[in-house]
Amino acid sequence: MYKLVFSLLLFVSVTTLQAQQQLKKFPKGFSAKDVGDKVTKRFIATPHTNFGSPKPPGDITYPEVCAWLGALRFAAVTKNSELTQQLRNRFEPMFTTEQKLVPKKDHVDHNVFGTVPLQLYVQTKEPRYLDMGKPFADSQWDLPQAPKESHEKWLLMGMSWQTRLWIDDMFMITAVQSQAYLATGNRKYIDRAAKEMVMYLDSIQRPNGLFYHAPDVPYFWGRGNGWMAAGMTELLRSLPDDSEYRSRILEGYRTMMASLKQYQSPEGMWRQLINEPSSWPESSCTGMFAYAMISGVKKGWLDGKEYGPVARKAWLALVSYINEDGDVRDVCEGTNKKNDKQYYLDRKRLTGDLHGQAPLLWCATALAE
Repeated sequence: MYKLVFSLLLFVSVTTLQAQQQLKKFPKGFSAKDVGDKVTKRFIATPHTNFGSPKPPGDITYPEVCAWLGALRFAAVTKNSELTQQLRNRFEPMFTTEQKLVPKKDHVDHNVFGTVPLQLYVQTKEPRYLDMGKPFADSQWDLPQAPKESHEKWLLMGMSWQTRLWIDDMFMITAVQSQAYLATGNRKYIDRAAKEMVMYLDSIQRPNGLFYHAPDVPYFWGRGNGWMAAGMTELLRSLPDDSEYRSRILEGYRTMMASLKQYQSPEGMWRQLINEPSSWPESSCTGMFAYAMISGVKKGWLDGKEYGPVARKAWLALVSYINEDGDVRDVCEGTNKKNDKQYYLDRKRLTGDLHGQAPLLWCATALAE
């Protein structure tokens, strides 16, 4: 009996190792380091962006925040001190000449800014980063001035007053709360983010594991679902094993991954509308789903033999969408919700939009870990 159990454990260990090897060895130019270095350097060289407008932004936009966070974590994992310093240099004006670009704490898309100074604090332990970043996490659970009735209702339920039940929220809220937990060690941040995630899962996840953009918009928009996949991944990477919410989030995550596996295109991409075969391959959602699956295989949340090839195929396809400048093509433009299928199909395909750069950096980080 002992020999049988030992043999089974050995088989599982070898099988898992073989599956994870698929996420380590890549053709020349496709390695996590090569790709991450190229995209990070491109990000550093890119001025602050404004959703494709040539005008400078009024504040730092969330796509830039997401790319910045990805670049910082990639530089840390690969121990590239030069890149880390350049990313810190990019942030330094936020304390002085570019202080006006620090967003207000009034919306999920603005509060996610806090992830960058909080990650800088995690890496440097300089108090000024914590002092800037922590209020962005705190204010999501502090009643704002002139609150609406809905704000008070959500807070009484233990949820953020910024709750909308849009799928985008579940990265914007969980990312900053997770970073606050990593920076402070205070369980309240990760616990309340996890509670919020469970509420979203119970409220809006469809039986097939995917998510409508919003309850009144019955379309499986790619990047919107990507925000959910990435948000669950961010939580699971940091959420303690003894959390009362962990099993429910894992259930929602695995249900979603199983569905996504069925909708991956032969090329390895996912589409602008996930379940529409005629819809165009979209790179930002592909990056987010790949990040979720790479993390799942490497952390043991997903069966490596089943999902390792899916994640590898997605990464190889995604890297082919990077041009010589380090920009990602076929990125869906910033998208509001609309109960109109054609609206999603007709969205512009951009090159160099940071919605596409960010998840690629998350993937590179997960692969390099």
